[in-house]
Amino acid sequence: MKSKYFLPLITIICTSFSFSFAQYEGYSLTRWKNQLKIEDLFSKNIDTTSFKKHLIKLTERPHVVGSDANKAVQEYMFEVMKNAGFNVEKYPYDVYLPNKPGNSLIEIVTPTRIVLNQKEDIIPGDPFSKDPSLWKGWNAFSGTGDVTAEVVYANYGRKEDFETLKELGIEIKGKIVLAKYGGNFRGFKAKFAEANGAAGLIIYTDPKDNGYTKGLVYPEGPYYNKSTIQRGSLLTEDFTGDPLTPFEPALPLDGKKKIKRLDPKQTQLHTIPVTPIGYGEASKILGQMKGKAVPQSWQGGLPFTYRLEGGNALTIRLKVEQKIDFVRAANIVGMLKGSEAPDEWIILGCHFDAWGFGATDPNSGTAMLLSLSETLGKLKEQGFAPKRSVLIGHWDAEEHGVIGSTEWVEQMRDQLNAKGIVYMNFDGGVSGKNFGASAAPTLKKILIETSKKVKYPYTDESLYEFWKKDNLNEPTIGNLGGGSDHIAFYMHVGVPSLSGGAGGPNLYHSNYDSFKFYEQFVDPEFKMGPMVEHMVGLLTLRMANSELIPYNINRYAFDLNLHFKNATQKIKEYNSDFKGFPKTDDAIKALEESSKLLSILISSLLSADNFSKKLFKNINKQLIAFEKSFISNQGMYFGSWYKSLYASSDPFSGYAAWIIPGVEYEIALRSSDRLEEWDKRYAIAILNLKTKMKNLSQEIQSKLSD
Repeated sequence: MKSKYFLPLITIICTSFSFSFAQYEGYSLTRWKNQLKIEDLFSKNIDTTSFKKHLIKLTERPHVVGSDANKAVQEYMFEVMKNAGFNVEKYPYDVYLPNKPGNSLIEIVTPTRIVLNQKEDIIPGDPFSKDPSLWKGWNAFSGTGDVTAEVVYANYGRKEDFETLKELGIEIKGKIVLAKYGGNFRGFKAKFAEANGAAGLIIYTDPKDNGYTKGLVYPEGPYYNKSTIQRGSLLTEDFTGDPLTPFEPALPLDGKKKIKRLDPKQTQLHTIPVTPIGYGEASKILGQMKGKAVPQSWQGGLPFTYRLEGGNALTIRLKVEQKIDFVRAANIVGMLKGSEAPDEWIILGCHFDAWGFGATDPNSGTAMLLSLSETLGKLKEQGFAPKRSVLIGHWDAEEHGVIGSTEWVEQMRDQLNAKGIVYMNFDGGVSGKNFGASAAPTLKKILIETSKKVKYPYTDESLYEFWKKDNLNEPTIGNLGGGSDHIAFYMHVGVPSLSGGAGGPNLYHSNYDSFKFYEQFVDPEFKMGPMVEHMVGLLTLRMANSELIPYNINRYAFDLNLHFKNATQKIKEYNSDFKGFPKTDDAIKALEESSKLLSILISSLLSADNFSKKLFKNINKQLIAFEKSFISNQGMYFGSWYKSLYASSDPFSGYAAWIIPGVEYEIALRSSDRLEEWDKRYAIAILNLKTKMKNLSQEIQSKLSD
């Protein structure tokens, strides 16, 4: 029975206890002392040579999804994790994609015929650059076509860039668009070009963004040289994953369970030909253009004035023949079974398929996770298995549209709803010497606190101090957007997620992203791999070993309040009469009170240190359900597959993070039509979370009162 005298007592207990305990939410003092011993043992078990060994093996050959080389990578990862003591499974899927570039050609037809180079130059002293299995630059999911036309320069090919061209009176219909990489996902460049009537699209990386204006270029430095080409997928459906099986896993065609697939004609696949080139070849087109000068902000780094049009004297031929068919992809997922709560899952992941050798992207992350699996395996052998199950997923077909992880999430949806505590993504997780992270609100605190115990290898600082740099309060942690394997976990089923690691200048999606490049420019001393493994391992163990899931539940109200204030300011820029989100504001205030009370009660419960595992299991079940408060069956208006009301990738850029995406979509449209609806929907979701917290508080308070 609740006592009116009970809450002040709880506050006193919590206050006196917080000085030694507050940052380690979820742990009793006894469990925390034992955890510190486990963490010290973990750090001693890290083999600092393991990361390099795995990276060498993973990057022996280019390994695009569906290739024999990629299958060899699968087998290697399977064996490493199996030998480390993990129970390893292969999850196969038949996905609809092009896994070969097909035939393509870019040719200046007039005034003088020049066939443009579509492949990186061979570099003396770099044996990887002459590997015969390397392919020319290509964009997966290009349309097939052979067109000859005039050319238009469209800056980054963003929605607003095409709108600017229209305002300037530039005709796009029937012409070939030349656009820079950057600013949005490359698939949207193709989508907007096609929507504006373009006959084709050529994409290049401008030296102003990555090239000689940044510093020395490869092989002298880490920046794009004139022949470096960024490959990448163009897939832009209104959902993530295999284009023929939205909401369902693309299970094998010859399997027992049959999945209904769309006809390819029902998809939104591009029809115009699209392909990438290096800035050296792009300059041969741009340098001959004769139209009006571009707006100043559109000027790139090549040594001439950029023009909007080429004129009728300059014509380009663009030809792409690309076959799309079913390709077998397979995820490799290992589980280290939890000793106390095997049905509570801590999930880590990184994809392994690559456009070439993939040394930084993605396989620096893959190598780190393989090394981590070995270290966790050693701990288990020494009698320190994680309390919760640790799953490490190596995802296939990410480069073609975040497909492998999405199909697995769709296949495991029910289990993830019940068991998924956290997903941690490390795509290219050791690709430089800077550290950064993005995370769901509940995970930001544990990221920061864990970094305090990790030493940064190239200074006398902790990782926390290095990461914090000049920020006065704490390191900056971003919000999760699109572009990698956290999408389905976080935005489709509502598993709190984070993405992090070390980064720096790299030769993204090019044939030069090899072990040679990594060894020479990314981390010649190979100290960052063990450091990231240490950080990730501590995060994993802290999430896995606590009595109660160490979510920072107070962060919800703090972040939501910030995001709705920012959204209100944006809306008032185009609607001065807008009065805000009154229902949501009230709900956030109620949530703040409920989360503060629940935090106090959880701390008090743990300080008592004498409650049953059955009680903790029941509480954890309720904590797992918190994030699901933001999962809407209706989903977003820009795509019902995106079910999280809290976070989504930006449907106009593909990469940017949209927090409170329902509102952000209205802002992007400069619309006020549905703002009242969103005020109600967000208030309902937030009050749902508040009610869950209130019910749990009452349950804990009842136990403490007994």
